[in-house]
Amino acid sequence: MPSGKTKLSLICVLLFAVIQTFGAPTDTQQSLVVSTTVPSSDKSEKENALEDVPSEPQIYQMHIQSNIGNRFANTTVTSKVKNLAQKAQEATFSVVLPETAFISGFIMEVDGKNYTAYVKEKEEAKREYEQAVSSGLGAAHVAVSARDSNRFTVSVNVEPETKAAFYLWYEELLQRQDGHYEQVINIHPGQPVKDLHVEVSIKESRKIKDLKVPPLRSGNEIGKDTPDLDPRADIETINDKTAIVRFIPNVERQKQFAHLLGTKENEGLAGQFIVQYDVERDAHGGEILIQDGYFVHFFAPSELAPLPKYVVFVLDTSSSMHGQKIVQLKEAMHKILEQLNENDAFSLVEFNTNVKVWDLNNADSSVWYPVENDGYLYGRDEDEKPFTNFNFPNAYIATTDNINKAKTTISKFSPSAATDIYTALKVGLHLVEIAENHKVDSIERQPLVVFLTDGDPTVRLTSREEITNKISEYNIGLRKSPIFALSFGFGADKDFLQKLALRNSGFSKHIYEAADAALQLQDFYKQISSPLLADVTFKYEPSVTSLTKTKFPIHFGGSELVVSGRCGVIDDFTPPVVDARSNKGRISLRPQAIERSISNIERLWAYLTIKQLLDKKEIADDDVKEIKKQALELALEYSFVTSLSSLVVVKPNATSAVDTEEAEGEGYPGGIGRAKKRVIKKKKMSSMKGDAISSASGIHYSSGYQHGGRIAFASTYAGAPTSFDFPDSFDPPGLQGPKGESGDSIVAAIPSVSSSPAHNNLLTILPWLKNILNENEMLSLPSGTYKLGLNETFSDVVSCPKTPLNSTGHCTLLHSCPQVHSLLTSADVFIQHFCVLKNEYAGVCCPDNS
Repeated sequence: MPSGKTKLSLICVLLFAVIQTFGAPTDTQQSLVVSTTVPSSDKSEKENALEDVPSEPQIYQMHIQSNIGNRFANTTVTSKVKNLAQKAQEATFSVVLPETAFISGFIMEVDGKNYTAYVKEKEEAKREYEQAVSSGLGAAHVAVSARDSNRFTVSVNVEPETKAAFYLWYEELLQRQDGHYEQVINIHPGQPVKDLHVEVSIKESRKIKDLKVPPLRSGNEIGKDTPDLDPRADIETINDKTAIVRFIPNVERQKQFAHLLGTKENEGLAGQFIVQYDVERDAHGGEILIQDGYFVHFFAPSELAPLPKYVVFVLDTSSSMHGQKIVQLKEAMHKILEQLNENDAFSLVEFNTNVKVWDLNNADSSVWYPVENDGYLYGRDEDEKPFTNFNFPNAYIATTDNINKAKTTISKFSPSAATDIYTALKVGLHLVEIAENHKVDSIERQPLVVFLTDGDPTVRLTSREEITNKISEYNIGLRKSPIFALSFGFGADKDFLQKLALRNSGFSKHIYEAADAALQLQDFYKQISSPLLADVTFKYEPSVTSLTKTKFPIHFGGSELVVSGRCGVIDDFTPPVVDARSNKGRISLRPQAIERSISNIERLWAYLTIKQLLDKKEIADDDVKEIKKQALELALEYSFVTSLSSLVVVKPNATSAVDTEEAEGEGYPGGIGRAKKRVIKKKKMSSMKGDAISSASGIHYSSGYQHGGRIAFASTYAGAPTSFDFPDSFDPPGLQGPKGESGDSIVAAIPSVSSSPAHNNLLTILPWLKNILNENEMLSLPSGTYKLGLNETFSDVVSCPKTPLNSTGHCTLLHSCPQVHSLLTSADVFIQHFCVLKNEYAGVCCPDNS
């Protein structure tokens, strides 16, 4: 392989970044990172002539296409770059993912060929990496948890006057909060882009309402909407159930947004594009959608009065809460107390080395436990005193007077001493028990424990596992009060608090130590401030199988419960009964409408099942191996990257590898903040042949307090022609990893071009295809048989009259128009929009903007 002919050498690398904060890109870590040699001050004529050539590869196109079908979003990020310089330059394709998303595919296009990633079991990927290294191949696999970050990064060395293209897919079920769904798309290419195009296509089975696009956000703070950041997005209403939102800022507009968002104009737009909407719904039993033997049940009843609640606030005032933290806690609690309803009740618990239950009427009568009247002293012989020895204050009704007294009390909080988490939680749960046995009035209230800490347990019981087990056991003896855990700042153990909350029917949330921490706390409380139903159980007929979670301790107003499973045909499906406790006692609700879905319910079911299995794995005492096995098999079958699976690309002839050091920091989706400097060390490896360059690095990927995953790449490039162009119509399909009979993935190198992953994924996205695909892999349609053309790209423009969005368009191959996949719900629908290319290929009428 003569090096003089090499036009594109790839460095396919996993770059690790443990990023807890996501703000605008910093100087040390940008969305596009370029490494070049600084030119000498003595310039030749040629160098002077090339002075205006950009010093970094230019992104000439970035398209983000998100297709939402029944709240399930499939998003494709496409980025194309070109090196205009006369020397090689390194660029980095970097995407910040939503915290609940699973990566489902990645493709690089090199020299007109697709290098396709596929999913395999994590340990198997590690073994393959070790084998590749011992054979002299460039490979990458780094064992690191990525739960606190969701940044995907791959570096590419772009040779002079050549191009590279990247395609990333991720999927997520949109969560309903505060009465609407919100699709968040992070945009941060690292430079202004001439062709920047964001499109969100929404197709729902119910009428869409309240569709809007709020001003852009920086992603690193909560603030008021700024009119100057209005994206002026184009909202096209196709019909009452279908809409398309487009955001196409030109270069000048991108620079204006960058300035307003506080980043450098030459680094381009770095912010979040938001689409919000809701749907009309059954006010009682919810809606059920069925497709190809799978169903999903969306349940968000309205017209229900909130349950009265009893909130026990358990607040950390240990020494580490000093300074801004305690100020923000006080500010947030003042606002939260004002949101209590008149029939609610509450208690105020402060803890550090000991625990104090406040008497709002007489501060001197407040009760310390277990060491009386002392928040600092720690005596081992004083531990675990019987609660019967202490006369704790009763709950307080949320009157204006009591709320004002609580504000005054909180204003006097002063941080000191250590952190006794176990005792604080046990006291909080004991107060729930007191309220159950000695009601302050005749009203039955739903108990909630809101627990906030910024540190680790440091006194008395300090084993996190023991704390989780003992508190969970104690809580079972009560009426199972949900515990909502808030980790505050950098020092808190988020994994511990996540497990604690999940074991106790709640959830955890991290509050970032930033200027808007008080607003973060208020936003969290808003999510749980209005419980509508308790002890919610979905009851289905025995013929319904493979159900996701069917029992929920609480349903909060503005949110949504989702259940999915396998079922028969729509005509044989019996609606379930939803039993729950409301403010009027026990009620039973039954959905009135069962409809055919307009999206892929099977993938939604798989996504939801994997998420819940991974949560179950975190809190299970037994059968952990079986739970992991089930989650892994589904992840491999549906090509989802999770904490149990890896995404791998293998190409031959590597000569070097790169190790990375984990970066740490914290922030918000949309960029990077306060991250440690990334360290990259290159190791020379034995060369098998040639002088191609390859390396390895890591990515960070996660799903909030859910579960992250990692992706491993091994790659080289053997040679390329002097120049090439990518067809503008190139839009590769999604991915499906190869599997063995047992469900484990096959250990094998994928050829540079392989139609199998694309073919399998198209059948996964469009399962009805297999019903009209004959043994020769041809589509059998009423008008004849046609090829799928998975490895073909056509540049001819053939007009067609009707796309699935009821607009005119152009005929293109099925895999080249992913934005209509969610709308093609059956062969009958496809036939309505079918067209023919070159007299032998099956096409679909695709919108002209694709």
